[in-house]
Amino acid sequence: MSDKPWSGRFSEDTNKLVEAFTASIDIDKRLYSYDIAGSIAHAKMLSKNSIITAEESELLVHGLEEIKKEIEEGVFTFKISLEDIHMHIESRLFEKIGKTAHKLHTARSRNDQVALDVRMYLREETKNISYLLIALRKIFVDLANKYIDVILPGYTHLQRAQVILFSHYLMAYYEMFTRDYVRIKESLKRTNVMPLGSAALAGTTYPIDRKYTASLLNFPEISANSIDAVSDRDFIIEFISIASMTMVHLSRISEELILWSSSEFKFIDLPDAFATGSSIMPQKKNPDVAELVRGKSGRVFGNLMAILTIMKSLPLAYNRDMQEDKNTLFDTVDTLKGCLEVYIAMLPNIKVNKEKMFNATEKGYLNATDLADYLVCKGMPFREAHGCVGKAVSYGIDKNKELNELSFEELKAFSNLIEEDIFNILTAEEMINRRKTFGATSKQNVISSIKEAYRQIEKDF
Repeated sequence: MSDKPWSGRFSEDTNKLVEAFTASIDIDKRLYSYDIAGSIAHAKMLSKNSIITAEESELLVHGLEEIKKEIEEGVFTFKISLEDIHMHIESRLFEKIGKTAHKLHTARSRNDQVALDVRMYLREETKNISYLLIALRKIFVDLANKYIDVILPGYTHLQRAQVILFSHYLMAYYEMFTRDYVRIKESLKRTNVMPLGSAALAGTTYPIDRKYTASLLNFPEISANSIDAVSDRDFIIEFISIASMTMVHLSRISEELILWSSSEFKFIDLPDAFATGSSIMPQKKNPDVAELVRGKSGRVFGNLMAILTIMKSLPLAYNRDMQEDKNTLFDTVDTLKGCLEVYIAMLPNIKVNKEKMFNATEKGYLNATDLADYLVCKGMPFREAHGCVGKAVSYGIDKNKELNELSFEELKAFSNLIEEDIFNILTAEEMINRRKTFGATSKQNVISSIKEAYRQIEKDF
């Protein structure tokens, strides 16, 4: 018989196909440091509560520390037959210290052990991603500060709509990624709960001290229900959901960088170090980084659908389906971190074509709303003003003239309320700076939002 933890119940060796099919070591071996840290804390707790002797605990801890060193030095041997990282460490511990190794599993199960490892892993990665989001947010604020006077068209339906400051546009992404930062920081509260001590699902008869173990592992809370503790993967679902939202925002800016770097827009130039060429067309400079980030969003969305589908019909408590949670989680963490890191490196090196952006504001009747607002301020009801300006735009299209290119007499023909001061109202700078309501695009507002963002980022760090 093979030496499985459950071999006493079985009369046949596990089929080799089953061993290969059920093994997760290729995926979960990255959990080794968390598994060892959890086991060391567990061994110390067992000793403190006189479940094992102090000498046995010291032997276990020393053996576990040696195993960690072996893994980090690349001399540890992984085998499919041992299935997962927990069994690998337990097996190697037995080879090193003998039967005392078998006492380590007292008062715990692989069910609460893996739940602990994944929570410790995600806790650390959540903090790493939080810092990346802070760095990305600061880049948007730095760019907004740098380009505070740059003007460009704002778009709706991908049609030129109204004039805005480029800095105001950049601060919109600051707001998006700030929400992502807040969400992921708040999710840490629900991840940072210790499940160890729940055992298989019903808890344990041994006099363990869960609070002591939690203190050793820096968990502020312990799980309140042993069944829920081993079957809960809500924290993974929540993380991937937040990651999906962040990838939406990364994908949206990717789309704009792709469009804006095209010959049709020429609003920006991407740095050569973050673009690629064509194998056949020598002139090409492709926005591959932005395209890949846009594409990888679908990968993360798929992970969210996968974990939701895995969990949606599982009866309590643990089921082997849940082994698949790590594929979705690890891939999401790796993908999101990679996308954030490449954008943090790329964005500061993008060249902004200020003249192209401003020139784009001079065509497309972007001042139409301001003309309507002018008439409203003169006493005309807005709907009437809207219709009046619509006729002026139609006239301008026929004459191939923008509204500010029409003569005073031409404009006056649409309403006697129009006076000579209209031409000051219709300049790009005036249209921007008259929008002084909180959150609007005036320079004064944007400067204030930049200052507030810097204060918030310093606080978040």
